[in-house]
Amino acid sequence: MIRDGDPEGPGGPHFMNRLRVILADDHPVVRSGVRLLLERDAAASVVAEAGTPEALFEALAREPADLVLTDFSMPGGSAADGLSMLARLRQRWPQLPVVVLTMAGNPAVLRAILATGVHGLLDKSDALAELTVAVNAAAHRRGYLGAGVRRILQASATEEPGRALSRRETEVLRLFVSGLTVSQIARRLNRSVKTISHQKMGAMAKLGLHSDLELYAYAREHGLLS
Repeated sequence: MIRDGDPEGPGGPHFMNRLRVILADDHPVVRSGVRLLLERDAAASVVAEAGTPEALFEALAREPADLVLTDFSMPGGSAADGLSMLARLRQRWPQLPVVVLTMAGNPAVLRAILATGVHGLLDKSDALAELTVAVNAAAHRRGYLGAGVRRILQASATEEPGRALSRRETEVLRLFVSGLTVSQIARRLNRSVKTISHQKMGAMAKLGLHSDLELYAYAREHGLLS
C-alpha cells in the first residue's frame, strides 16, 4: 500500500497514462458533472470520490493519486475548517497538487486559501472550460487562478481600505475568532450581549465581511488569531 511521503504515492513524480484524480464535493450531481468533464477533456481518471473532508483523507490514504480537486466548504467543517482541511492535506501530502473550487467571494478568504499552498483556485461560477486548464496546469506544478478569482483579487487591490476598527471592536473580533461565543465575550468584558453583538457586526461591516467564514479568513491573514 502506498504510504504518506512515498515518492510513488500521492503527488509522486510518476504519472500513469491518465492523470489520477481524487474528487471531493458534497454534491453528488456536481461530482458527476466534474468527473465527466475531467475524463472526457483532461486525460484524467477519477480514482476516488469523497463527500466530506474525512472521506477525502480516507481516499488519499487508500488510493494512489496525482492530484486532488476539492470543494472548499463541505459538511463536517465550518468556514474555518476549510482552511484547516487544506493545511492538513498540505502537511500530510506536501507534493500533491491541489485545485480548489469555491463560492467564497471575499478576497481575504481567497488569499487565505492560496496561502495554504494550493496550485489552482476557481470560483464555481467560472466557465467549465477553465477547470481542465487548471487541472492540467496544477498537474505540472504550475499555478492557476480562475477568471472570477482574478477579478475579485484585482478589484480588492485597488479598493480603499475599510474604516479603521475601534479598540473595542478589535478586542471583540480577537476574542470571537479565538473561540469564545458572543455571550462568553459579554461576560468576560462585562458588557451586554446586545452590545457585543453590535460591535461584532459593526466591525464586520467596516471590513466588508459577510459571514463568520470570511471573518476567520480575515483573522488568519491579519494576525488576529493567536
